[in-house]
Amino acid sequence: MAITSIAVGHHSEAARPDALKAALAEFISTLIFVFAGEGSGMAFNKLTDDGSSTPAGLVQAALAHAFALFVAVSVGANISGGHVNPAVTFGAFIGGHISLIRSILYWIAQLSGSVVACLLLKFATGGLTTSAFSLSSDVTVWNAVVLEIVMTFGLVYTVYATAVDAKKGNIGIIAPIAIGFIVGANILAGGAFDGASMNPAVSFGPAVVSWTWTNHWVYWVGPFVGAGIAAVIYEVVFGTSSTHEPIPSADF
Repeated sequence: MAITSIAVGHHSEAARPDALKAALAEFISTLIFVFAGEGSGMAFNKLTDDGSSTPAGLVQAALAHAFALFVAVSVGANISGGHVNPAVTFGAFIGGHISLIRSILYWIAQLSGSVVACLLLKFATGGLTTSAFSLSSDVTVWNAVVLEIVMTFGLVYTVYATAVDAKKGNIGIIAPIAIGFIVGANILAGGAFDGASMNPAVSFGPAVVSWTWTNHWVYWVGPFVGAGIAAVIYEVVFGTSSTHEPIPSADF
């Protein structure tokens, strides 16, 4: 089972040059992703007088995040595995593909990249708000948790099937495209209900910069539970090989 392959790692791993380079790659990739995704929403609101909650705004968000994530995963793949998401890193950890020590480095880098991206956006736009994720009026926190679990399950399952599985063969070359597509599709499905985060870092940056924490825990619990379920199911049922290394990326 997947649980038997979990590795904590040694504290010295945090100072290894390859681990630090991987963390820097995660910082840069997450900054690129959040800057483009959050920035596109801010630009759309400016051009349409706060029209992000319209059908056109939902399509715009899906396309912007799908394109930006495709690029962010691609540019980080050969260095860090291109996680760009604490939930993806957690799923890789549960499956034994990355140690806890390296996971913590990734989480710090991903959260920092998101915060810096939002600070840059606020400065570059003359102080416009980086809106924190929120629930629509007819959605409860538990509705949102289920949404985040299901959407993140789909994302991490896609990551495993296209980027992690040692048996993936040539399908590995389309991993960044598939990962971007599933995020875009999930935004179309869940964006009108809770914003469709699937990524604690994406939620964390805007929350810090706007200092808005209402129901913020939803965007941690849902993605981490969904990622963990996807990792365990894929490992147990389909049996990937555990390496205690970042997500394989040679075929990206």
